[in-house]
Amino acid sequence: MTAPARSQRDEGRPVGVRAYADAEAAKRELPALLSGGGHPPEYGAGVAAGYSWALGRDARAPVTGAGANGVPDMELLTAEIDAAVVREDEAVADPATRDYVRGVHSALAWICGFSDRRV
Repeated sequence: MTAPARSQRDEGRPVGVRAYADAEAAKRELPALLSGGGHPPEYGAGVAAGYSWALGRDARAPVTGAGANGVPDMELLTAEIDAAVVREDEAVADPATRDYVRGVHSALAWICGFSDRRV
């Protein structure tokens, strides 16, 4: 039996360019951040998946399925952003997938400091 992925709750270690505590707070605030924003449910699911993986709570990346032991490093986070851009272009005929990937991209862009928007 394998153990479930465990969150690496190391407040001293950054998540991308953000403090762990800041990224964790943003994840907790997602319901409020996504309410009333007119985002489709798949977008919100992508945002949540991006944060969960970046915080080390999911072992597999939300777009590529790449593995990470705990909090992924900046190189892995930015590679996932790049993959999201490519996947979004490929999913033009599949709105649900496109919206999910856009949500992942949005979350990881904030985590990595490429955006000031948390969703």
